[in-house]
Amino acid sequence: MTDTGGMSPQEVAAEINSGGVFDGRGDLAKSMGVEYLEVSAERVVGRMPVKGNTQPYGLLHGGASVVLAETLGSAGSALHAGPGRVAVGIEVNATHHRAATDGYVTGVATRTHGGRTLATYDIVITDEDGRRVCTARLTCMLRDAPPGN
Repeated sequence: MTDTGGMSPQEVAAEINSGGVFDGRGDLAKSMGVEYLEVSAERVVGRMPVKGNTQPYGLLHGGASVVLAETLGSAGSALHAGPGRVAVGIEVNATHHRAATDGYVTGVATRTHGGRTLATYDIVITDEDGRRVCTARLTCMLRDAPPGN
């Protein structure tokens, strides 16, 4: 990710979703259907379909919730890090509260710490009825980008 050039969080989300200038999803998130709704260094909102991301019992796979959480928190961390820097996840945890079986789940990642070397986000994932499905926390290390990136 890079500097947003004064774009609104919704414009940044649309740019990422379209595969434009910002590369913020990666292959795994794309294949799972993750889409951004709002992106800023302070708060990132995104959603993911339950269908295609279930375990054998037809419930949203817990690992899918973690992918959504880490995708959203990493996007915020990358923006917080700024140009010429990268965010690398170093710790993620999740508590799964209830099952989701259809529709979409929405994640809201809120920055709780934004320093020079670390950024931490709390991520709340809810179902379409607003019920909490998962609570996660992600911490990313912020480093200078390797030469050539």
